[in-house]
Amino acid sequence: MAVLERSYKRFQGPLSPEWSRFLILPRHAYRDVFRSKLFTTFFVVCFLPLLVETILIYLHHNTEALGILKVQVRNLLPIDATFFEAFVDIQSGFAFLITVLVGPPLVARDLRNNALPLYLCRPFSRTEYVVGKMSVVLILLSAITWVPGVLLFLFQSYLEGFSWFADNVWLASAIFLSSLMWILVLSLLSQTISALVKWRVAASAALIGLYLIPSGFAEIVNEIFGTKWGHILSIEALRKNVTSGLFGTLVIASGTDLDGHGRLIANEPPSWVSWFVLFLICAICLAVLSRCVKAYEVVK
Repeated sequence: MAVLERSYKRFQGPLSPEWSRFLILPRHAYRDVFRSKLFTTFFVVCFLPLLVETILIYLHHNTEALGILKVQVRNLLPIDATFFEAFVDIQSGFAFLITVLVGPPLVARDLRNNALPLYLCRPFSRTEYVVGKMSVVLILLSAITWVPGVLLFLFQSYLEGFSWFADNVWLASAIFLSSLMWILVLSLLSQTISALVKWRVAASAALIGLYLIPSGFAEIVNEIFGTKWGHILSIEALRKNVTSGLFGTLVIASGTDLDGHGRLIANEPPSWVSWFVLFLICAICLAVLSRCVKAYEVVK
């Protein structure tokens, strides 16, 4: 653009700290995301499991409320690792749906409209761009996964006492690590597919297909070969395996365990295998993003 009048001046306002410049991307992205009343309603619905489990924890420690409702304590769900794992599983499903709605257009829109040079011509690196786009999904998913999960744990600790907190503090780390793992996988997958497809509808369809199709194929492999190792092909099964390992609920069958039909029960893959496969998926996504996110493209 030709500058005919040289009246431009250097920006005199305060500069943002370098470490926080990537946050400008989610700040503007959330204006578009929450402009939709339908999405805002769905985001609020994602907190209903938090409300339900908070009430269950409260009822465990309130005999008057149990008397009014005529409910016995033994009829309530026990507050243990399975209780918190169920919360993580439910919120992980909501996290996937939010990723499908929010994630695909983030990078695709910029690549389709050749907007990357406008970002990268400023003091804004490719790493900051990728982190900024990922943080849109990271912050949203954190708000419905590990943050309320840890609050549930602290609420139970407050009502139960410090001794319960000291004995079960590992549950808080299990909630955080299992949720963080799933958030990183979804964020990287959504941004990678968005960068490759460059069309919102197709990117959303590809993300759903990547979630569902391998799961079906994994069950076919398990049924044919009588094994559970086909689960390494399913992202959902990998998440479940890692989560169960962190919460200590992963069941490893012995060599003499039989199912209802007298067949030997196949073992689930060890947790470290699932961790490795998920790490490999994240590494591939980072490599693809590094190749796709450039200030310019040479067309031959």
